[in-house]
Amino acid sequence: MIVGIDLGTTNSLCAVFQDGAPRLVPNSLGGFLTPSVVAVLDDGAVLVGEAARELRVTQPQRCASCFKRLMGSGEKLTLAGREFTAPELSSLVLGSLKHDAEVLLGEPVTEAVVTVPAYFNDNQRKATRLAGRLAGLKVRRIVNEPTAAALCYGLHDRDAEKRLLVVDLGGGTFDVTLMEVFEGTLEIISTSGESFLGGEDFTERLVAVILKRDGVQLEVAELKQPLRVARLRQQCEAAKRALGAAEEARVALPDEAGNVAPGGATVKVTRKAFADAVRPLVERIEAPVAKALRDGRASPGDVDEVILVGGATRMAPVREFVERYFSKAPLTKINPDEVVCLGAAVQAALIADDRAVEDMVMTDVCPFTLGVDSAKEIGAQLKSGYFVPVIHRNTTIPVSKEHPFATIAANQRTVRFDVYQGEHRRVEQNLKIGSLEVTGVPAGPAGQTVWVRFTYDLNGILEVEAYAEGASDKFSTVITSHAAELDEDDLAEALRKMQALKYYPREDMANQRLLRMGERLTGEVSPFHREQLEQALDALERAMGEGDKELVESTRQFVLETFSMLGFEVDEE
Repeated sequence: MIVGIDLGTTNSLCAVFQDGAPRLVPNSLGGFLTPSVVAVLDDGAVLVGEAARELRVTQPQRCASCFKRLMGSGEKLTLAGREFTAPELSSLVLGSLKHDAEVLLGEPVTEAVVTVPAYFNDNQRKATRLAGRLAGLKVRRIVNEPTAAALCYGLHDRDAEKRLLVVDLGGGTFDVTLMEVFEGTLEIISTSGESFLGGEDFTERLVAVILKRDGVQLEVAELKQPLRVARLRQQCEAAKRALGAAEEARVALPDEAGNVAPGGATVKVTRKAFADAVRPLVERIEAPVAKALRDGRASPGDVDEVILVGGATRMAPVREFVERYFSKAPLTKINPDEVVCLGAAVQAALIADDRAVEDMVMTDVCPFTLGVDSAKEIGAQLKSGYFVPVIHRNTTIPVSKEHPFATIAANQRTVRFDVYQGEHRRVEQNLKIGSLEVTGVPAGPAGQTVWVRFTYDLNGILEVEAYAEGASDKFSTVITSHAAELDEDDLAEALRKMQALKYYPREDMANQRLLRMGERLTGEVSPFHREQLEQALDALERAMGEGDKELVESTRQFVLETFSMLGFEVDEE
């Protein structure tokens, strides 16, 4: 059986799909939420979950939390003299969830679907896959958290036809995803987010505000009074949760040793005071929301329902912002803490071809732009290091796109393409994920065309193919660093399916014939209509360069209609 896992910043969960529905797996304490906290004791024993979270208050130097934010960074944490990377710490949490599932099912668990923030980059996804492998799990699919949440809602509302926006604010990350639901199909339209914005930041903000009352900076207190800060953080987390339902809460003030005396000093925190303190964080939510709507060519009024996901969405300032921005109350029909994990189990059922979900279809998008390093002519100089997109962010996947490039020197026989992921204009600000070298470019002046094709699928596999115009050889590489863990047979099957996505319009003789005919007719058409004809032919050539079959077909029809309007009959046989 494939389990679904929500590997969270603050808490993690596991679920299985049984009897036509997803079911949460209880941990050893009977709860569903396992704190994503790891501790190391004096004797070297490792604690995971609730016990580690309790130890964080009295021995914070022995505990690690929020390490999800370090995934893909290579940074290490030291606990009791031992160094751990974020994937290693995450693997301990995954191992605990794996054990809980094995206890429930009475059988070994070796495969999982693991969720990640939609805005996790290549390195972060690769680190998540590594954590699964270290825990003894084959990660069958890495799924974006908002997509998983939508799958859970889609399972219970398959006949709906509506446009949804998922606002996912977890313990450490924020995602927003726009999607459409119709006839059992969930189509992701656009996604955006921030990898360093979550409920933990709201807690830290409250801690900082309370310390500031005594003229103490949080960073200084962390170094000089770690026990005081650890206990205060616990108190502020409790107050933050209480303010989700109450108008005010009390925060007990610990001494330097981290002790809270009965009847000791407290600070009253009202909902309004908390909202004022975290206003800068709430304002950071707006930019990704606006970006997702803009990329999806939608306005707030186009959204039928807003779904809140993640425990941090229980905070009143967040809910009030969403309601104000969309002029409607958001939905929380399914527990915000649990919906992502339940959706991961639904995705596991889809992979396993469970009959209960055979009528469900899901499409997803590429969360980041994929492209190559190229040179541009700026003034009289040729400058390198510019990012040229081949597949734009929020393109529905699977997809295959092609882009033309040109040599920059006479008789240049070799071209190297460095592949990047990101949104910046300059490649040094993006993430390099691979490279491909093309040799045997025909000799000639600068400007010889070299075509690059990107083919990207739901597994996260990116195939990069390139060839020089007029040359017989094609060169390709497969980038799987952020793909789900696939064996050789699975990878071969995925690549076989990707071949069906590829479309080479320039190699279609009908397209070439239409272009040659158009070029001939430009000499016969009236001078008053020549520009109109050339615009149609230019549109066809641009469409052929895109490699988009639907675009090419619609542009072909436009060219044929232009021919007919100008009095030329075309026999396409």
